[in-house]
Amino acid sequence: MGHASRVRCAPMSIAVVTGAGSGIGRSVALALAAAGWSVALAGRRAEALEETAAALPAGDFLCVPTDVTSEEEVTALFASVRDRWGRVDLLFNNAGTFAGGGVPVEDLDPATWRAVVDVNLTGAFLCAQAAFRAMKEQEPQGGRIINNGSISAHVPRPHSIAYTATKHAMTGLTKSLSLDGRPYRIACGQLDIGNAATEMTARMQTGILQANGELAAEPVMDAADVAATVVHMAALPLEANVQFATVMATAMPYIGRG
Repeated sequence: MGHASRVRCAPMSIAVVTGAGSGIGRSVALALAAAGWSVALAGRRAEALEETAAALPAGDFLCVPTDVTSEEEVTALFASVRDRWGRVDLLFNNAGTFAGGGVPVEDLDPATWRAVVDVNLTGAFLCAQAAFRAMKEQEPQGGRIINNGSISAHVPRPHSIAYTATKHAMTGLTKSLSLDGRPYRIACGQLDIGNAATEMTARMQTGILQANGELAAEPVMDAADVAATVVHMAALPLEANVQFATVMATAMPYIGRG
């Protein structure tokens, strides 16, 4: 953990980022901290969170190792944030897994299906629920939840049924949170991301299965460009909301996929 004083964003300033130990989560945590947010870094691996923390600009942060599939650990995460700062202004609901990717439907182990649902959907729900409760109860009331969707919330890749199903479900989660949050000044939006350069997408640059059965390398973009979009969405007043946004590598096969 670390602490130093700095100018904060006003009126919102306290952010929780899940999956903050690597990839998009790390990039978003760095960008939020650079914009003046106090950031709680959540993820399964304490050492990865510490690596993210070491890269942060001087600021106020908290590392909380968290398994988002555990109700108890998610509850403890948000309790730690509220104990430290007294409120929660932003949740970037980012933790996810692509387990089972590349496995044909007929060969997918149901246990793998359940594991993907547990992380990508139930984990997202548990974090959103905890954030919602905090935002509803705090004074001044309100806050923002930004869900990490995916291009797969719109169109699938071959052999990605578990991931694709959970990302389609994320859209329903986003819409329900957006509607149910209205009375409490809780805004919820979704960022659908395509081919950000992270450990998870390394295979994009070497060749990945296309809908026509061919293998092809795909363009990627810097994860910092995703983070800039999150910072923009997060900085809006609660009277304004980016409901859905897509940020992707310009030439990736999404428009025209298949």
